[in-house]
Amino acid sequence: MFEFGRELRRLLSGEPVVGAQDGLTGGDAALLELLDIHLLTNEARGADIAAGRIGSKDRPTRLLHAAACWREVTRRTGDAAALRKAAAAAESAADAFRAIHRPSGVARAQAEQGLNALLGADLFGDEGLTGAAEHVLSEAVKASGMGAAMAGVALAGLRGRVALSAGDVAGVAGAVVDHEAPLAALAASGRVSVSARLAVAEFRAERADLLALAGLKGRDIEMIEHGLREATAALAGLDPDYEPLTFARVTAARGAALSLKAELTAEVDPAADAVDALTAALDLVTREHSPLDWARIQAGLGQALIVLGEVTDSPRAFEQATTCFDRAALVLKDQVALTLRARVAAGKAQSLGRLAELTGDLAVLDAAVAAQKTELCALRPSADPVGWAVAQLNLARLYEIRAEITGRDDAGLAAAAVALATAFDVFAEHGHRSLTDLAAQALERLRARQPSAH
Repeated sequence: MFEFGRELRRLLSGEPVVGAQDGLTGGDAALLELLDIHLLTNEARGADIAAGRIGSKDRPTRLLHAAACWREVTRRTGDAAALRKAAAAAESAADAFRAIHRPSGVARAQAEQGLNALLGADLFGDEGLTGAAEHVLSEAVKASGMGAAMAGVALAGLRGRVALSAGDVAGVAGAVVDHEAPLAALAASGRVSVSARLAVAEFRAERADLLALAGLKGRDIEMIEHGLREATAALAGLDPDYEPLTFARVTAARGAALSLKAELTAEVDPAADAVDALTAALDLVTREHSPLDWARIQAGLGQALIVLGEVTDSPRAFEQATTCFDRAALVLKDQVALTLRARVAAGKAQSLGRLAELTGDLAVLDAAVAAQKTELCALRPSADPVGWAVAQLNLARLYEIRAEITGRDDAGLAAAAVALATAFDVFAEHGHRSLTDLAAQALERLRARQPSAH
């Protein structure tokens, strides 16, 4: 099947399959997403073996293929060991391309290094990896070819994320403009390279996400609409039968943008469309094929359901959101280092809290508090201080909701104040400005409430 698919793609796209011919994909990275996680892991191990053979033909390309395989394993599992293997293979590929004086190959390997670092920063919240990514991508853009184009787009996206975290909406707009030239160059490569075409789709989805988040922060509906157009354009030319993960990831990005639009406008239609889009994305991904994609889309669907619940005052939407977060937590229960785990815990606390507010059911709130305390017990402050602080922030909010429902303080507000003060210190120490602001706002609410508490 894979041999036929590889040859068909080569004939239709004019893309030669060069380098490694081992494994199920024969070195064609565009076919990786057709493999489930077990086959993909075996493909990555086989790529390592092929690259390590004495006298291996075109060893740099084989190393690059191994790096791509291990990066995809990381994207689907959140496995830090797989990310280290991807980074090592990409670095070795860059060195091997330098040894044969192939600048375009060096740039492509450096782009792979940068993408690995960005993936690590996204998965684990490691700011040091962001700096490493910026350094290696800045080197890669000095060359030409597909690698330089990929590095240019990734570098623009990185700078946009930095601007977004600083609340600089104008900086985000500038980064979006910086995407244009390298993205056009990469799209030109996509006419003969399936891998480049898929990269264009994913980069456009990331830009859509960046635009939508900036639009919400700046309360600029046009930026969110721009993000929606980007996500819709990214879907053009993708086939869910042959590119299920890319199609699902882009569809999920479109759903997230719709949800942010609904959050800003408080309109029901985009909120419902967001839920439909994320449900459609979930239909393309199974837990066995890509556990982390499945969990991430479940979490996105949960957040979209919260927004739908907010604009419709529907308890049922919050119940369904809680179910989505519970499903995502099944995948993440042993992944204490992933930032997604903190977001899932926060989403569950929010959905249960709002459900309790709407129904006045303190039993629901008690369940939310118990779940949050269980999450806190599972976290180690020394290993994951930010995740631990997010859990403290969520627990404090639940105590606050109890006081709002009952109209009295049973010492929960004092506990909430301690939790918030601790979380504030952790967020400030680690430079998380948006989280620091959330903790500060919550502390202000508590101070305003305490004099009137009974």
